[in-house]
Amino acid sequence: MCNLYSVTTNQAAIIALFRVMNRYVGNLPAMPGVFPDYPAPVVRNAGTERELAMMRWGMPPPPRVGGFPVTNIRNTSSPHWRAWLKPESRCLVPFNSFAEYAPEPNPETGKKDVVWFARNEDRPLCAFAGIWTEFTGDRGTKSKPVPGPHLVYGFLTTSANAIVAPVHAKAMPVILTTDEEYDVWMRAPWDEAKALQRPLPDDALLIVARGGDKEDKAAA
Repeated sequence: MCNLYSVTTNQAAIIALFRVMNRYVGNLPAMPGVFPDYPAPVVRNAGTERELAMMRWGMPPPPRVGGFPVTNIRNTSSPHWRAWLKPESRCLVPFNSFAEYAPEPNPETGKKDVVWFARNEDRPLCAFAGIWTEFTGDRGTKSKPVPGPHLVYGFLTTSANAIVAPVHAKAMPVILTTDEEYDVWMRAPWDEAKALQRPLPDDALLIVARGGDKEDKAAA
């Protein structure tokens, strides 16, 4: 599952593309490697406008399951996730590229390659279809817990397309690429918005880097 992505486009471009009216993130450095529980920029609804906020990556897991925060959400019919599928809990997660680990080790290194995907070699800005909430517990590590409350997010996944499947057969993130898709995700009832939980067309994605690097430095 996607547990690594980059967001390296500057704040002004994020604000312009996603029509953000309010922002509370301060200086926003390039993030060539975003990992679970890292704070990252997220666009959420604020009344009739949109605002940019920093949130930690990982939603609360179902209580009976427990364990680590959930970064990727596939089963949108689950009662646990259904509560956050209303427009007020949806968000856009800006990104330039995302990574999956290759299924087999590289014969030359003995380690699994990190495979980076993007819309094209220029890594244009787009968004994952996300959900967010406020979490009152601790985040961070056991040795260095960070008390809540925290704003946290995750994003939807779907079946892998033909570009992602050879690397990660089970799933890929739900990717939104147009103003119309951003608007539908942020405003429409779930009966309409759920149609966006589909793979990106094969010709709309490609592998832009492969190797041992856990940061997409070309994006930065």
